[in-house]
Amino acid sequence: MAIERIHHVAYRCKDAKQTVEWYGKHLGMDFVLAIAEDKVPSTHAPDPYMHVFLDAGNGNVLAFFELPNSPDMGRDEATPEWVQHLAFKVGSVEELEATKAKLEAAGIPVVGVTDHTIFKSIYFFDPNGHRLELACDTATPDMNAKLDAVKWEMLEEWAKTRRAPKHAAWMHEQEFAGTGA
Repeated sequence: MAIERIHHVAYRCKDAKQTVEWYGKHLGMDFVLAIAEDKVPSTHAPDPYMHVFLDAGNGNVLAFFELPNSPDMGRDEATPEWVQHLAFKVGSVEELEATKAKLEAAGIPVVGVTDHTIFKSIYFFDPNGHRLELACDTATPDMNAKLDAVKWEMLEEWAKTRRAPKHAAWMHEQEFAGTGA
């Protein structure tokens, strides 16, 4: 078996209509499909839902479930809110910066532009509390080759020590140069 691509990624939402409209307005995602049932097809549990699907570009689909009979949405309080997020690729730093300005003009708080050396990104939350990232690749082929060459060594060291390996410390050296940090 070979995985072809992600068919869709599904998250819960508070309000399906609000979610579809928000992603269309702020991220330009088209609404492509809605499915609603009174029973869950896989388990046959009596649990009505609205399942909406959005076009995230290049065959990628982002989906949401509104579950009116379930308790209010929460999040895993043991996991920092910056950890779980959806990251979407954009084509240029200019597009990233323009989107940041558009989001902020709409009253949406944005963190960044953050320079990760191999990409730049911004972070913000959707109306359901899901953290989103927009990222623009900036890596050179040499950077990608350096990272590829050390990935297994880094993973092995991490598995043994649970401390950040320094094989790719060059990615962050500029960030702290001259700051005293």
